[in-house]
Amino acid sequence: MLNYYYHDKPFKLELGGELPELTIAYHTYGQINEARDNIVWVCHALTGNSDVPDWWPGTVEKGGFLDPAKYFVICANFIGSPYGTTCPMHTNPNTGKPYYRDFPRYTMRDIVSAHRLLADKLGIGHIKVLVGCSVGGFQAVEWAVEEPDRADKLILMATDVKASPWTIAIDETQRMAILSDPTYFEDRPDGGSKGLAAARAIALLTYRGGKSYNLTQQDDDENYVHPLHRACTYQQYQGKKLVDRFDAYSYMAILQSFDTHNIGRGRGGVTRALGRIKAETIVVGLTTDIVFTPDDMRQLARKIPHASYYEIHSPFGHDGFLVETQQLNDLLIPWMEKQ
Repeated sequence: MLNYYYHDKPFKLELGGELPELTIAYHTYGQINEARDNIVWVCHALTGNSDVPDWWPGTVEKGGFLDPAKYFVICANFIGSPYGTTCPMHTNPNTGKPYYRDFPRYTMRDIVSAHRLLADKLGIGHIKVLVGCSVGGFQAVEWAVEEPDRADKLILMATDVKASPWTIAIDETQRMAILSDPTYFEDRPDGGSKGLAAARAIALLTYRGGKSYNLTQQDDDENYVHPLHRACTYQQYQGKKLVDRFDAYSYMAILQSFDTHNIGRGRGGVTRALGRIKAETIVVGLTTDIVFTPDDMRQLARKIPHASYYEIHSPFGHDGFLVETQQLNDLLIPWMEKQ
């Protein structure tokens, strides 16, 4: 069920700015039990939304690890994302016009502050399991460090404790593509759309990796010189697909917030910050992920108290967490139900 929370007071941002008001879109599935000990909070990834089954099929259903017959599942659309929460396409009440490029800069901690605000308003003082994959993992680990007593268990998958030079470089390359589109500077609903399509095509290379492309995008007839290869049409399709559901201004704002992620900032460094986590933690790596490699995930697990590490085998790279649902269910269902 889609819901909205409207915060009618200024929402202060870590970098000194503020949002005059804040709307948060969120979805819920299932019911909170009498003991209020079945709440699972899912943090969505970069271009996801609060409707978990929409982007993570096979999870919020009978037999899935987010089974709504067992759990009350909640997911909030984060700041800057164009799926209902305040973002660059929303009207700035101070000007009466959309924010576009004037949307204030915000950090991963601001996103988590909004989650915490929503949880408090909904009376969710305690979470059984906090789940985050990719950028969702940025949010989940930040939350677990900031409020160690909020969640009993923590699932971190294909993610990291800070934005690395490698991931920042990926983001910067996408920003360069968007900024090369002159329409981005015209502050209009479709501004920067060609640049956004190119940025998405760049991102897909890192999300999927060579093994996935070579497995799924081979041309049908090797004896024919194709005027447009299957891999080319795939890149074009993926770019258009994002343009049809997203906008360049929100995408730029989200990439900038991505790069601010560092749980060690102001906390004595990453290792000390991770030592604050009390939740029983499972860290899941993907064998072919080139964004957050299995070695990265193993190092992360070693630094978190009470953490265990597992790997999902997939040829689909970073996007494997969206594809290998059965492996995830087999791994996470017994882990979540274990007392």
